[in-house]
Amino acid sequence: MYIYNVTINVDESILAEWLIWIEKHIPEVLATGKFISAKMTQVLVDEEMGGATYSIQYTAKTREDLDNYYKHDANKLRTDGMKKFADKMLAFRTELKVINEFYPTVNSN
Repeated sequence: MYIYNVTINVDESILAEWLIWIEKHIPEVLATGKFISAKMTQVLVDEEMGGATYSIQYTAKTREDLDNYYKHDANKLRTDGMKKFADKMLAFRTELKVINEFYPTVNSN
């Protein structure tokens, strides 16, 4: 599996509006059929530039699914956010390949 991670720093002046928008945007990305799940997290670090930082992690089953997202969907979906929030948010993207997942074998509770 592959994780397509989008990390976004959002200016405080648009944060409330952006949070409403992203809750609609994530299902639009999932509706492309290229990802099997998404997870949104807040990055817990004080940014020098201010604002709040979030990470959205989309999970794709195959490299082909991720490549097809880039080829057919990414530009339109990225443009939507940039048009709406312009210079009030800064995004960078990374890809991760899942090598193995580990889970506890003994329940300590």
